Amino acid sequence: MRIRFDRQTCIGMFQCTAEWDAFERDEDAGKADLAGGERPDPDADVFERDVPADAELDAKFAARACPVDAIEVYDDDGEQIV
Repeated sequence: MRIRFDRQTCIGMFQCTAEWDAFERDEDAGKADLAGGERPDPDADVFERDVPADAELDAKFAARACPVDAIEVYDDDGEQIV
């Protein structure tokens, strides 16, 4: 499973941080950060990382909690599931 976080879309409600500890508050920027996230495109403010098997449910909850759909979750086949 893989998670994708569009930091530019994030509005800093921090609901994701309550659902999964891989999301951290950046109070100075008013946005969340995805710990361990990598930028597939250096020109975009989008971060991705693998989701550990024991955190899959938390990652899905974080995506569902985001009020602006800045978080997407993909299965191992690359299909979006949240």
